[in-house]
Amino acid sequence: MTEATVGRPHRLPVRKLVAASVGNAIEWYDWSVYATFSIYFATQIFPAENEKLALINTLATYALAFFFRPLGGYLLGRFADLRGRRPAMILTIVLMAGGSVAIAVLPTYAQVGWLAPVLLVVARIAQGLSLGGEVSNASAYLAEIAPADRRGRYSAFFYISTGCALLVASLLGFGLARALDQQALASYGWRIPFLVGGVLGLVGLWLRRSLEETEQFADNRAKAARLRRPLLTTVREHPKAVGRLVGFSMLSTLCYYTFFSALTPFAVKTRMADAGDVFLAMSVATVLFIALQYPMGALSDRFGRRPQLLVWSGATAVLVVPLSALIGPGLGGLLVVFCVGLALYTAMTSIAPAVMSELFPTELRGLGIGAWYNLTVALFGGTAPLVIGLLPGTLFFWYVAVGAVVAFAVILTLPETKGVELT
Repeated sequence: MTEATVGRPHRLPVRKLVAASVGNAIEWYDWSVYATFSIYFATQIFPAENEKLALINTLATYALAFFFRPLGGYLLGRFADLRGRRPAMILTIVLMAGGSVAIAVLPTYAQVGWLAPVLLVVARIAQGLSLGGEVSNASAYLAEIAPADRRGRYSAFFYISTGCALLVASLLGFGLARALDQQALASYGWRIPFLVGGVLGLVGLWLRRSLEETEQFADNRAKAARLRRPLLTTVREHPKAVGRLVGFSMLSTLCYYTFFSALTPFAVKTRMADAGDVFLAMSVATVLFIALQYPMGALSDRFGRRPQLLVWSGATAVLVVPLSALIGPGLGGLLVVFCVGLALYTAMTSIAPAVMSELFPTELRGLGIGAWYNLTVALFGGTAPLVIGLLPGTLFFWYVAVGAVVAFAVILTLPETKGVELT
């Protein structure tokens, strides 16, 4: 830092932060739309004679795509470590937007038979590969351009943009649930959100076209190229980083899919809540989720990552089962469930890119996060909608509570990294 810059107020590069985060926002929008609208398009893509089986098949396709995320994380993470964060982020957004448009224009089972679910699987695989690379590469980019003492603040933009996109998805669901009846939603209404996802993808491409590569990537590109068997290197040389990433990512992904995806069909189908009330409660809670990101990121820069993560995991372990009792008809209980759950979750999401990026050196950062984070998400997030449908009563929420206890124990082993320069 030069004498001329000492004492100057720091100016956030907002355009750059939004451009880096927008891909993740679009990708999570598309995944949320798939989960929340699955109850409407299941019998359009699969045989309509057995509605329950059609929904199970649709959710199984949702889960299947998750298992391509580790492959995408490995391939696109390695691509980002070798070729750059920017080209990798452009590729991921193209794959995701293309998959969204493909789903929007899918022919129905009545029109083409089993070709319809086959095409759905292909589109979801493309999206799975895409999202596997997006989270790791955008996280690495945000962490690498941030000053050490402001990495939490920069990281907060990752889920500010994501929350805005999810709010669009939730409001769109609320509007469609109010404007269209069940028959119209099942016939054509479910296609509208996927078309919107394609348009958002074009916006993301336009924003990312001018991003500059990070200095850390440029300085370590040759080192990354010299690595042989980089995935094995993460385990052999950074086993604690891998274990810690898996430990807290397990709870993070369970929280995400509980409150942003799985709860919607569970509340409507199992607890007989009004679909409009569910979408409205989620929308209100998502506004709170967005509003808390930057303050929580700033808190981590001041007081540390570890205390914040301990509050999140500990409170989730204690509260998630009691909250589940409030799910049912009536807006009030749904508001409490979504607002409390998502407010707690911001303690993690606001600093997720920083925490994950601080675990691995630059030459392994894209691949290290991409492979192990996405494997964890595949195992615990991809199966969440199926598990919540198969486990009776509140057992799913006990499952989340156990995950929170495990995460709490793992977070206790994390070293404090606020203000530390990335390796």
